[in-house]
Amino acid sequence: MKIFGIGVDIVDNKRISNSIKNKGFVLRVFSKKEIDNSKKITNKTNFFAKRFAAKESLSKALGTGFRKGINFKDISIFNDKKGKPYYQINNNIKKVIYSKFKVKKIKISLSLADEKKYSIAFSVIHK
Repeated sequence: MKIFGIGVDIVDNKRISNSIKNKGFVLRVFSKKEIDNSKKITNKTNFFAKRFAAKESLSKALGTGFRKGINFKDISIFNDKKGKPYYQINNNIKKVIYSKFKVKKIKISLSLADEKKYSIAFSVIHK
């Protein structure tokens, strides 16, 4: 397996709890589908905190952060039927990956975890 990038991010859940009270923050950072999925979840703070950390983690794995036209909404996080988290990226991120790593087909692995005070995400871009 060839690794192109690794990223990790940890988030203070209290910070996200305060931020998601601001509807503008939620609409700026999360996709409509992520917001819709949150309605099925009791603990919205941890739901959004893990996704925020995952977006930051991927931006670090790309080596770009959120600049040069990369936005939070370019990246969405969902769970498969068994609960495993995965990324859904748009063409903007795909172009960045191709431009930076010169590959068209990659895999992005994601691991999420949370505790009472913190949420963490770990991402690996690989072939």
